[in-house]
Amino acid sequence: MDVHPPLAKLLITLMAWLFGFKGGSFDFKDIAREYGPENVPYIAMRMLPATLGLALIPLSYLTLRALQTRPTTALLGSLFIMFDNGFITQSRFILLDSPLIFFTALSVFFWIGFSNENEVQRDRSGKVGPFSRRWWAWLILTGLALGAVVSCKWVGLFTIATVGILTVLQLWTLLGDLRVPMPLLAKHFAARAVCLIAIPGLFYMGMFAIHFAILNNSGEGDGFMSSEFQHTLAGHGMEDTYADVMVGSHITIRHLNTQGGYLHSHVSTYPGGSKQQQVTLYPHRDDNNIWAILNSTKPPDGIDPEIHSPPTPILDRHIIVLNHLSTDKKLHSHDVRAPVTEVDYQNEVSAYGFEGFDGDANDHFQIEIDEHTTDTSDSKDARKRLQTLRTRFRLRHLLTGCYLFSHKVKLPDWGFEQQEVTCNKNPSKENGLWFVETNTHAALPVTSKKVNYRRPGFFKKFAELQAVMWQTNAGLTDRHAYDSRPASWPTLRRGINFWVKDHRQIYLIGNPFVWYLSTLSVLAYVGVRGLLILRAQRGYQDFVHSQVVFYDRLCGFLLLGWFLHYFPFFLMQRQLFLHHYFPALYFAILLSACVFDLSTSMLKPRIRLQVAAVLLLLTLYNYWYFSPLTYAGVWTRGQCENAKWMKNWDFSCADFHVNKFEYYPKESPPTLPIDAAESATSTIVDELKPGQNAFDEEDVEKAPMSSGQAERPVEQREQDEVSTKSADIRQALAKDVGAIPAQPGATTAVEPAAVLVPEPEPEPEPEPEPEPEVEEKNIDVEELIHGGDEEAEIEAEIAAEKEVDVEGDEAPIAGLEAPDEELVGRPLPIVEELRVAPAPAPALRIVEEDA
Repeated sequence: MDVHPPLAKLLITLMAWLFGFKGGSFDFKDIAREYGPENVPYIAMRMLPATLGLALIPLSYLTLRALQTRPTTALLGSLFIMFDNGFITQSRFILLDSPLIFFTALSVFFWIGFSNENEVQRDRSGKVGPFSRRWWAWLILTGLALGAVVSCKWVGLFTIATVGILTVLQLWTLLGDLRVPMPLLAKHFAARAVCLIAIPGLFYMGMFAIHFAILNNSGEGDGFMSSEFQHTLAGHGMEDTYADVMVGSHITIRHLNTQGGYLHSHVSTYPGGSKQQQVTLYPHRDDNNIWAILNSTKPPDGIDPEIHSPPTPILDRHIIVLNHLSTDKKLHSHDVRAPVTEVDYQNEVSAYGFEGFDGDANDHFQIEIDEHTTDTSDSKDARKRLQTLRTRFRLRHLLTGCYLFSHKVKLPDWGFEQQEVTCNKNPSKENGLWFVETNTHAALPVTSKKVNYRRPGFFKKFAELQAVMWQTNAGLTDRHAYDSRPASWPTLRRGINFWVKDHRQIYLIGNPFVWYLSTLSVLAYVGVRGLLILRAQRGYQDFVHSQVVFYDRLCGFLLLGWFLHYFPFFLMQRQLFLHHYFPALYFAILLSACVFDLSTSMLKPRIRLQVAAVLLLLTLYNYWYFSPLTYAGVWTRGQCENAKWMKNWDFSCADFHVNKFEYYPKESPPTLPIDAAESATSTIVDELKPGQNAFDEEDVEKAPMSSGQAERPVEQREQDEVSTKSADIRQALAKDVGAIPAQPGATTAVEPAAVLVPEPEPEPEPEPEPEPEVEEKNIDVEELIHGGDEEAEIEAEIAAEKEVDVEGDEAPIAGLEAPDEELVGRPLPIVEELRVAPAPAPALRIVEEDA
C-alpha cells in the first residue's frame, strides 16, 4: 500500500515507460536487488530526480534575485545548495524527495513573482499590477505548483499552509486599506480562492484520476481497500450471487473492518492452547474461505440441507453451525485464551471435529443483525433475514456469550502472519461486524434474486483512498535502524545508510558547514527580531528605516517557510528520517544567504566578495571531504574514523579497506614457462655483459664424458658440473675484463646484478676423483675445478694454472649449452664479486654463494 500521492511515481513511471520498461517482472520491493537481469532502465528512471535536483540550483538563484538580493548573495545561496551532499545524494536515486523539493521551490518562486507583481501600481492599460495578465499568470502558476507539490507527498500541505498564511496577510492588508472598495476586495479574495484553493485541489484529484485509470488491475494492496473498491479492479470482480442466504448455503464471510479479510481456516493447528485447527482472517480469495451454514439441530434422517428444497432462510437470532468445507471441521470456541491476545475476555476460535462426530454446543453461534449498518436500499428485508452483501451481522457464541472478532494483530510465522480471529466478550462494534460476500445453494432456482457490489464512483474511491492512506501513514510507528527525531535534524546528528557493497558506502549526510550555517542563520534572525521587538517596546524607531523593514520582510517570509515545514513533524508519532527535513532546509539555506546579504550590506563590494569566497571555500572543503559517502568513493578506514565529527554519525567504517591500494588489486607477475628455460641462460649472460652478445647458441659445445666420471655418484657429478660452469663463466668474464689495462696494485671489481639461472644437466669431468668441499674464501679457479683429496695434487694443479696465459686462444665455455629437461628450474650460483689481479697476467678470483 502506497502512503503517498501518485504524481512523483507517475513521473518516474513515465520515464521507465519511455525507455522500454514493461513492468511486472521487477517490483522494487527488495533493497539492493540487482536491476540488470530484469532489464530495468534504472538510469533513465534516476535521470528524472537527478534533473529536478539539478534544476533546483538555478531556481534557488532566481528566487533570491526575485527577493531583490544582490547577485553575489543569490550566487552564493545557489552554490550552497549545489554543494550540499544531502541534496546530491537524494537526487541520485529513484526517490520521491527530489520532485517534492523541486515543486516546493517552484511554488515559492511563483508566489514571490506574484507578490512582486501585486505590489506594482496598476496602470491604465492593465499590463502591469493587480489583475493584469502577468498577475494572473503568476497566480495560476502558483496554484498549479501547489497542486504538484501536494501531489508528490502530503508534506506539500506545509507549502500550501505557507502560501495560505501569506495570502491571508495580503487580504488583511487590503482590508485595512480604505482606498480599496469592498467590490475590489471581494474580487481579490475570489481570485485567490480560485487559483490557490480550487486549482491545487483539481490538480490533486486529477493525479488520482490518472492513477485510477492506469492502476486498474488487482494487486497485493487490494486488502487495504473495501470490498466495493476491490470490485472495481480488473481481476477482482465477481459474478452476481444469490441474495438470500439459506440453510445449507455455501458462503464466504468477510470482516467489515480491518480491510475486509475472509474468515479462513487451514489444516495447520495452534502450537499452544487447544492445539486445534487454526481459524484466521485471510485477505485473498481462496477455497479455504468457504463455509457451509447449517442448523444447530441435526436434520431428520435422509434430508440433506445443502440440497433440500425448498431451502430455509436464515433469520435474525437464528442459531447456526458453520462447517468448513475443505477440512470438514466446524467453527468452534471455548474457554481457552486466544493464541496472541492472551487476555481474559478473548477466547480462542478454532475449527474442530472428526469423522463420525456431529459436534457439540461449542459449535453454536447466533446471528444478530445490526440494523444501523445494514444496507436497505434494495430491500428492507435485509434487516430481518440474512442477505448477501447487504446485511451486517454479529456472530455470538451461544455458551460463552462472546462475539466473533478480529483486529489488526497478526499471528507469528506458525500462523503464516495472517490476522488473528478471537471470540471477544466486549468487542468494539466495527470489529465485531461481518457480512456474506458470496452465496451458492444447489436447491435455489436460477431465477432467484441475485446481487453484487455497487460500483463506487470516482469521488467515493478518492475519499476512501485518502482515508486508507492517512490510517496507513499514521500506523508506521515501528522503529527503524536509521530513523531519527526532528530535534536532531538542524544539527545533522544522524544520517541514513543507503548502500554498502565492495568496501564502498553511500550514506545520506548533508554538508556540515551548510547545515550549521543555515541553523545559525535561523537562530540569528530570531535573536535579532526579538531584540528589535524589545527596542520597539522601549520607544526605539528601528522599523522606520526602510532597510530594516526590507530585510525583516525578507527573512520573516523564509523563517515562516522553515517553521511550517519543520515543526509539524514534532506532532507526528510515525517513523521519521533525515530526508523529511530537506524542504525546511531549502528555506534555511535561502535564509542564510539573506543573512549574508544583510551582514555584508555595509561592506565594500570587494570585501563582500572575499567573504563570499571564504564561505564558498569552506563549503567546497566539506563537500569534498564527505564526497566518498556521497558517490561511494574510495575511502580508508582511518579517513572514515577521522570523519566522524559527531558520535551519532553511524556510517560503518569497518566496511572500508585499511589502505587505498587494496581497492586496486595488482596483477599477478608473469611466470616463466618451462619451454622458455633455454633462453634464461643466454639472458643471464647478456645481463652480465651489457652491450655485447658474447655467445651464440651454435658456438656452445658439450664436453665429452669420461667413463670414469660416468661411474661417479650423481651428487658428485652435479657438484663437478656446477664448479665447471662457474669457472667457464669466470674465464669468459676475465677475458672481457682483461681488455681493460690494469694498474699495478689496483683491483677492478665487476658487480653485475645477481640473477637466478636454471641449472643445466650435469656434464662429465675428466677426473674420476671425488671433489672435496669448496671453502668459502678466495679459491683459485683451477682449484675449484680440479679439487682432490691430496694437497700435493692441488698445489701442482695451481702451479700449472699460473702458467696459463689469459690472453691466449679462447676455448669453448662448457656449461652454457641448452639444459636438459631433468634439471630445468634448478638454481645456479649467483655471481657476487669479480676481482682482477695486477698485470701482466692477472689471476681471476671470485667469491660466490649457492643460490
